[in-house]
Amino acid sequence: MKDERIATDPKNDVQNNDRRDFIKKAGAVTAGAVAASTVFSPAAYVYSASNPIKWRLQTYSGAPLGAHVILPQIEAFNRAAHGQMEIELYYADQLVPTGELFRAMQKGMIDAVQSDDATMASPVDISVFGGYFPFSTRYSLDLPVLFKYYGLDKIWQEAYGEVKGVEWLGAGAWDPLHIFSKKPIRSLADMKGKRVFGVPTAGKFLSRYGLVPVTLPWDDIEVAIQTGELDGVAWCGFTEAYEVGWADVCNYALLNNVTGAWCGSYFANSKSWAKVPPHLQELFRLSMDSSHYYRQIWYWGGEAKLRVEGKKMELTTIPANEWDQVVEDSKEFWNEISSISPRAKKVVEIFKQYSKTMEKAGVPYRYS
Repeated sequence: MKDERIATDPKNDVQNNDRRDFIKKAGAVTAGAVAASTVFSPAAYVYSASNPIKWRLQTYSGAPLGAHVILPQIEAFNRAAHGQMEIELYYADQLVPTGELFRAMQKGMIDAVQSDDATMASPVDISVFGGYFPFSTRYSLDLPVLFKYYGLDKIWQEAYGEVKGVEWLGAGAWDPLHIFSKKPIRSLADMKGKRVFGVPTAGKFLSRYGLVPVTLPWDDIEVAIQTGELDGVAWCGFTEAYEVGWADVCNYALLNNVTGAWCGSYFANSKSWAKVPPHLQELFRLSMDSSHYYRQIWYWGGEAKLRVEGKKMELTTIPANEWDQVVEDSKEFWNEISSISPRAKKVVEIFKQYSKTMEKAGVPYRYS
């Protein structure tokens, strides 16, 4: 009977053994790659809906204004985070007084803040440039350009890099600065003795004309104007004045503005930020950009519309020859601020350089 066993070819044995070794090695490599991805990939940071990262963020603004300047951002971030992270939003003075925001965040009492540097009393030499720095900008678009292309971002990172426990995340532009009051301002002399709620740096500058800066909790401003404790506000533009109700208690709006855009930033406690995985950090930064974009449009359209169509306040103007003196005085003020530190001087020099560039560029960057 014929033997039906298949003869073994030594070459086939070698090939089969090589194939088996390859499969084993490939399996080991694949398993190793999976393990590595589990350890190092951002996708490894998985949080269940029952155990998300939780932040408490307080903004400088009250609830009516916060509905525009930050609430849409936080709601969008929370949706996009898919349960991995939740941010609880608090408005002005709800957890801590606005002037104590920096220290509270630094200590970890709150995780993040949206504010300008000056109002939250940041202990850095460039805090004076937060909020409204007189005549540093003409339009809201000037500010992000200064940060992105003229080096302010690096200066802010450097300054806050020297402060333990806090991360500066980025800056954006808000509205221009106007004065709204119960009695009219038609000359510099009309400013004398008027008590206004305002941001620190602009208030310090305007005090040389007799304006009296007053600090009060944000939610108390409307009542303080009604009772006569305040004569007005030097804290915002037309859009905010109408949105938050101050246009209802002020009779006059001064068209001369001191600055084209408020400078506000986002900050986080360093430990809180470090606990957020890279993909959620990136998501938060994207939501910041979305908020900046929203505000650019909301303020730009609102300012023009309310100056033309708003009926709640009478518009006044300080004559050009007087206002030209204010602009000239701001140069002296800039030089005073330059003496704070070499870094402050560097910021002022950037403002000067930018202003010259815009003036030379002409229309549409500058009209006069």
